Amino acid sequence: MKISLNWIRDYVALDAPVAEIERAVTFLGFEVEHVATLGAPPLESVVVGEILSSEKHPNADKLSVCTVDVGAAGGVKTIVCGATNYRVGDRVAVALPGAVLPGDFRIKQSKIRGQLSDGMLCSSRELGLGEDAGGILVLGGRPALGAPINGELPAGDTVLDIEVTPNRPDCLSHIGLARELAAWFRKDLVYPQEKFRGDAAGAGVSSLFSGVQVDTPGDCPLYSAHVIEGVRIGPSPPWMQDRLRAVGLRPVNNVVDVGNYVMLECGQPLHAFDARKIMGGRIIVRRAHDGERITTLDGKERALSGRTLVIADAARALVVAGVMGGENSGVDDSTTAIVLESAIFKASSIRWTSRALGLSSDSSYRYERGVDPHAAVESAWRAIDLILATAGGRVVGQASLVGGDVPWKREIALSSGFVDARLGFEIPPQEMKAALDALELRADHATASPFGGVAWTVSIPSWRDDLDRPIDLVEEILRIHGTERIPAARVSAAGVPGDDDPLVLFNRRVGAYLVGHDFCECMNLTLRPAAELTTWVSQTAAAELALTNPLVDDQTHLRPTLVMGLLDSLLLNQSRGVPAPRLFETGRVFVEQNGQNFEAAAVAFAIAEDPVRRWRSREAPDFYTVKRHVTALAAAGGIDLDAEVLEPVAGPGFGWQEGHSVSAGSLERGWVSRFGLVNLALLRARGIGGSVLAGVFAVLPEKLPSRGPRLRIREPGNFPPALRDLALVVDRSARAGDVRALVARVAGAAAGTLFDVESAEVFDVYEGAGLPDGKKSLALALVFRSASRTLTDDEVNGVLQKIRDEVARTTPYQPRT
Repeated sequence: MKISLNWIRDYVALDAPVAEIERAVTFLGFEVEHVATLGAPPLESVVVGEILSSEKHPNADKLSVCTVDVGAAGGVKTIVCGATNYRVGDRVAVALPGAVLPGDFRIKQSKIRGQLSDGMLCSSRELGLGEDAGGILVLGGRPALGAPINGELPAGDTVLDIEVTPNRPDCLSHIGLARELAAWFRKDLVYPQEKFRGDAAGAGVSSLFSGVQVDTPGDCPLYSAHVIEGVRIGPSPPWMQDRLRAVGLRPVNNVVDVGNYVMLECGQPLHAFDARKIMGGRIIVRRAHDGERITTLDGKERALSGRTLVIADAARALVVAGVMGGENSGVDDSTTAIVLESAIFKASSIRWTSRALGLSSDSSYRYERGVDPHAAVESAWRAIDLILATAGGRVVGQASLVGGDVPWKREIALSSGFVDARLGFEIPPQEMKAALDALELRADHATASPFGGVAWTVSIPSWRDDLDRPIDLVEEILRIHGTERIPAARVSAAGVPGDDDPLVLFNRRVGAYLVGHDFCECMNLTLRPAAELTTWVSQTAAAELALTNPLVDDQTHLRPTLVMGLLDSLLLNQSRGVPAPRLFETGRVFVEQNGQNFEAAAVAFAIAEDPVRRWRSREAPDFYTVKRHVTALAAAGGIDLDAEVLEPVAGPGFGWQEGHSVSAGSLERGWVSRFGLVNLALLRARGIGGSVLAGVFAVLPEKLPSRGPRLRIREPGNFPPALRDLALVVDRSARAGDVRALVARVAGAAAGTLFDVESAEVFDVYEGAGLPDGKKSLALALVFRSASRTLTDDEVNGVLQKIRDEVARTTPYQPRT
């Protein structure tokens, strides 16, 4: 918002330099985006002159040759001029040779159509005073000849372009910001005093206007309309035009300009109707009809929806409420009677309308952020004063008022001890109260506080709806006290250890694992099309996952698995020749079970065939590659997948290839997993070439462990390891992972404190001749190491024998010799 300092000085006597005012605005909590200086710049060699004579130029029909007396600045000069708006004897602005006008326009002696010209008679635009170039600037009064022109021109203005935060709509006006500056500089604030106070007794009744009807009071809690007859439309006074131009508004006429002036002064948008253009003589506040059309003041015809609030008459919509007026009801040169609107509209309604129409205005900007409902009528009175002064006329009849001023009372209990505790330093109580009073936050009923210091009851004015807690008042006190006065001090605070949310930890762990295994992360939409869901879940589940009111046809259902999005990404990569065959995603999925939807945290990955031919191919991924990755992901969620029973996917499979994929877990246990080969027919239908291996692990967020597994860091050994092999005859149905875990446990117990067992890993499986029926042989590699010495064969072989004996004695496994 642009703020004129000349305008601000009507309400508060600011004598501080502009730089200090700019600093004050910043420390009050508003960003100053730009500072502009208006008015004439310092002009050397531009002086006051008097036109002594004016004759027609001998060689040009539209030029005149003037003799001009500039007094002590150079005597009588001959100057060629093209303007016609002057008379002999007028005092004017004369730019002498050597002067430099705005725009780096340099004045020199020259011949114009053969006639010598010793300077230039200047217009307002040439002096940098405005856009009026209809003629030269004729000075009022009789200023001294030869006097520097800067001393005779009106004082310039300084305009601050300020970014007002959304919680401070009260400062979208000159009075609002003047209130802040008055508090900062400890100056008195002078409000404009209305002469008209709503008393229209004996003013008769208007025959042009009968009243107001509000059909949607929820959208318009207050609407007032005053009738003024006998107005004369014309230009507004120069002082008002200057102020409107200074803040970027174009003057229109005296009535329209008053509405804009009061909006910028008080923050209350107003609108003036030509009373004779209101059909039926009655204003109706209603919702628009679907498809109803209106041509707004910007000349564009707009189609309205049933949610749009309009101001209408008996036949048509006249105004898009709170946003912009219509062409068919505005004030023009023929207007003699007006209806002045001052209303309060629901902020969310105006915001929706403005966005829907793509139409923003100064009025909608204020209504969207909130207008003080308790100042609407007073703002209308202020406008009436200015209209009567600039356009004449008289108020006819009492105001038509629908709704009312809801009594406002908000009080906050505050103590100086609370303020000091929150600020971390002390401010004298009397200074706190002075800061509150300066902002018109009346601190009364001072008593001793049980928490120390003084306690007050602070009354909050209606324009400060953002204040509703004691901590808000602490901020207000600090703003006026000055944040630059916060004393320097060492901050000492106890560290509060805390863990991240388990879901964040889970996503972080699985993401780090998959990125480390050469997977690229994807992010896809949570919503999927209906046709796709039936290939992954049952019809019952698809119905449960359907949105009640989807916005678009291809986003109608919540996703039950992340694999659907990964297939989209694989297809996109293949179609564009991007070599990214390993993808993963983390996110929420929605799993239906027994008619109930469960929202689960999930991680999924997909491995497609590598399209790049390489001189040395790596081992192709298979089912066991996928199982290894899913086991690691499940471990991040606190699940030991090795201890779970894997069930082959049979039947329809719902996206998985029967006989080549498995499932584990259930939602009753808090987690579920599927992995293996994606259904080949599904891949072909989607246009994906080759085969795709995938894995999914989903867990209910409340089942995630609060802490991940602790990482143990072991210093690398400086002494060589001792390697031994151990072969065991086991049942053919025995799982290699179970055998390995048992051998590692037995080996650790056998080595005790003598040295470490670094690892026990299966490296060979044998079935065939030499083994009993139903048996197989597993070979394990054992690695022993000491941190302090080189191990001898005798001590390592002794431990190995203990392991063989213990396995033979306590397990169904037999060492193979």
